[in-house]
Amino acid sequence: MLPNTISRLSQRLPTCVRSYGALANFKATNEPILQFLPGSQERKDVEAAVANFQSAQTDIPIVIGDEEIRTNQVKYQVSPFDHQKQIAKYHYADGNLIQKAIDVSLKARHDWERAPFEKRAEVFLKAADMIAKERRGEVLASTMLGQGKNLIQAEIDSGPELIDFLRFDVEYALELMKYQPISEGSIHNSMVYRGMEGFWAAVSPFNFTAIGGHLTSAPALMGNVVQWKPSDTAMLSSYTVYKIYREAGLPAGIINFLPSDGPVFGDAITASPDLAGINFTGSVRTFRHLWKQVANNLENYRSFPRLIGECGGKNFHFVHKSADVDSVVMGTIRSAFEYGGQKCSACSRAYIPQSMWPEVKQKLVNIQKEIKLGSALDADTFLSAVIDDKSFDRIKGYLNHAKSSDNLEIVAGGNCDDSKGYYVEPTIIETKDPQDTIMQQEIFGPVLTVYPYPDDEYKSVMNLVNTTSPFGLTGSVFAKDQAIIDEVHDTLIQAAGNFYINDKSTGSVVGQQPFGGARNSGTNDKAGGPHYLLRFLSPQAVKESKANLGDWKYPYMEG
Repeated sequence: MLPNTISRLSQRLPTCVRSYGALANFKATNEPILQFLPGSQERKDVEAAVANFQSAQTDIPIVIGDEEIRTNQVKYQVSPFDHQKQIAKYHYADGNLIQKAIDVSLKARHDWERAPFEKRAEVFLKAADMIAKERRGEVLASTMLGQGKNLIQAEIDSGPELIDFLRFDVEYALELMKYQPISEGSIHNSMVYRGMEGFWAAVSPFNFTAIGGHLTSAPALMGNVVQWKPSDTAMLSSYTVYKIYREAGLPAGIINFLPSDGPVFGDAITASPDLAGINFTGSVRTFRHLWKQVANNLENYRSFPRLIGECGGKNFHFVHKSADVDSVVMGTIRSAFEYGGQKCSACSRAYIPQSMWPEVKQKLVNIQKEIKLGSALDADTFLSAVIDDKSFDRIKGYLNHAKSSDNLEIVAGGNCDDSKGYYVEPTIIETKDPQDTIMQQEIFGPVLTVYPYPDDEYKSVMNLVNTTSPFGLTGSVFAKDQAIIDEVHDTLIQAAGNFYINDKSTGSVVGQQPFGGARNSGTNDKAGGPHYLLRFLSPQAVKESKANLGDWKYPYMEG
């Protein structure tokens, strides 16, 4: 009776050695980045979507199952480049509503986990197609208005990157689930790729629409249910993506949409015995706090929760005297100042040989003068306002430190103004002290600090790069000498989860550079790569014996 039951389960559960129909040979390819030239259809679509969002404030509810809920705790999202314009009204969930969402999800989990994988994949592939086609303008517009991204930065993020996450995860899951254990003689072995018992909590940041979409879609694809706490400053784009998932066929309760106060959400999820894991992108301080809460409640959980964290960086460009000057300049400008330095991977510290520094400095300053700081909606804007008043105040504090310190000199920029939007000039600082606090702490703004070092001391400077900051996310080496490249890479092997050679420290592409870092930068689970999905599975090994057991004794026991 038991073997037959197992056999039936193996056929019904999502991931045994079955054909996946149309998905059997599925291969993902990277979605092209559109150019949005004047008069192009994609440009018209974005402009129309922007106008539509601007015509009326979007009312964003809490969504639990199929129920839309609005509470008395009302918040507003503003455009960072014009903070008097409230683009969205949203509602906070309290602890009771979060618990309700958990209960709803746990009821929905049984059927979702047991749905054939191709049915789950179909939902997210359809969502990818919708974002690639008819909903692209809407997702881009919500990202531009709410997060202050210019057109091309919004495209790279909420267009191709999110689309790639959705498609490549399906390919990676199919490859992952091809593995089946060895069967011999009368023994048939199989591996069932289960989701995890309980629920996942996804805590997403403001700076990438794609991250919010992926923190939720990846565990759901693998058969899990998710409570999504979106960032207050990315509410419009997060809700836009959430609606697309539901319209693509995601059943009610698989992902619940839960705007809420961070501590309230954290307390509710970590207190639940059904917590399976936390998928997090945000600050080190918040991730550590969640980890401690999980540890304090460890005896209460059904299973040991898994924690995935990506927490930012203090990313470096290390330049050798053999480097190409123009590559250094162009790469550093883009890495440090695109999207106002509000990328986890943005370069915020550079180490440049003294012999090169005068030329590099002049070229950096010349370009800085040409950069337009303005509304994200203007086509010629290179960077717009930083995300909110807290970010503005933090960056302003570092600029004030630079202005008052004897070790620091502002080479370009250094001004900020929050009268209309949270505007901070792209700023270049030169330091005499490579261990000044500005070289150690994450700023998350358009501030680049350069340490010009004696050319022949590059070995000791490599050690400074490795030890100055507690982070380990991204880093670049610029050099033409292959021996130097190899030496730098070896010395800094633990200093960056994503390492670039003669290229900027930003711009990882799904399927090409899986992303993540260690040290204080996080758990380095490499989103956008094939290993990431393993974190959301609890595989079950099944052994089925096709022969009757005839005796309890072993042969050696016979006289």
